[in-house]
Amino acid sequence: MTRFSYHTTILALCSLIALPGLAADPVHSDVFISGEEGYHTYRIPAITTTYGGTVLAFAEGRANRDDHARNDIVLKRSEDGGLTWLPVQVIAQDGQNALNNPCVLALRDSDRVLLMFQHYPAKSGGERGVDTGVEGKNICRNLLMYSDDQGKTWSNQEDITAQTKRPTIVTSIASGPGNGIELRHGKHAGRIIFPFNQGPYGDWRVYAVYSDDKGKTWSYGDVAPNDVKGLSNEVLMAELSDGRVRINSRSNGGDKLRKTAVSEDGGQTWSPLQKVKDLPEPQCNSGFLRYSDPADGEKSRLLYTGPISQKRRNKGYVHVSYDEGETWSVRRELVPGKFAYSALTRLPNGDAGCLYETGIKDSSEKIVLVHFSMDWLANGKDQLKAGK
Repeated sequence: MTRFSYHTTILALCSLIALPGLAADPVHSDVFISGEEGYHTYRIPAITTTYGGTVLAFAEGRANRDDHARNDIVLKRSEDGGLTWLPVQVIAQDGQNALNNPCVLALRDSDRVLLMFQHYPAKSGGERGVDTGVEGKNICRNLLMYSDDQGKTWSNQEDITAQTKRPTIVTSIASGPGNGIELRHGKHAGRIIFPFNQGPYGDWRVYAVYSDDKGKTWSYGDVAPNDVKGLSNEVLMAELSDGRVRINSRSNGGDKLRKTAVSEDGGQTWSPLQKVKDLPEPQCNSGFLRYSDPADGEKSRLLYTGPISQKRRNKGYVHVSYDEGETWSVRRELVPGKFAYSALTRLPNGDAGCLYETGIKDSSEKIVLVHFSMDWLANGKDQLKAGK
């Protein structure tokens, strides 16, 4: 059983017995505010809840608004279920070089938390300017760190570029950003998967990086075939209840609809990418998460968060799928104003938590966590347990 604290366990029990139609409204709390705690801008949220019940919120702490400024990977920890936050921790930095795309996974039944991100040399030009290959001074590298104490301390950076990047043609790679997954069903149960995309810039492809030994060694699978108009780059993945894995990917070009594909072999190969007609977007990274699993006596629920507008990064909605991502039949507005990148987790009290970028004039002004229940999401028509 997950080792949540006493007070968060009580909150979870209270959420289970909430009366339909009386669900509490979502609660929003600021996590990172640009211009505060040492950084000009915070962007690119990632979030997870540890086995012990600590909520970890990650971002890029940037020297300016550029994607490849002097970016550090930063963290805030919450020990009360995401209600309040401890000061910013700098998890990784490398002088003038840029660190990008935090992607995190808290392992089940373990204190270990894995974090992947990428390294770009200063003045490389970022995605547009790095070279191909897995060696050399001007390449994009993939780095791994871990924590075994609820995010308080972290290991040294491990360079796993050669295990996770194709040695030819590919220039940039990017994890998520957002969250990795740990499979629990089928013949690949126990496999750890991190979602990735690869360049060259403007010719992005999506694929899975995976480990079958709890993160000691890594491999990469095939890119997902793309036969529809537009490309896919920033990507997340979720396990389906039968052990298959589903992609949910940002579209670039095409019809401004999310893209999806399914793997039947643990992320090694994929069906062709298809458009998701229920999920419009303005070309923006979004949140995607298996919130509940029938194996735990709950309904099958996948959650998706993103801007519903196809023109601007605003009108943030949360959607739920009860049929393994085939359709997205229920949705509700989370944020009426600016809403850019987002990431999802299940909080210790059973609520969903969405960490999202927002602001008044610009969506990079702050990163906020919103808590909401399934009962609120479905207007009192969705109780937590299966069969209701």
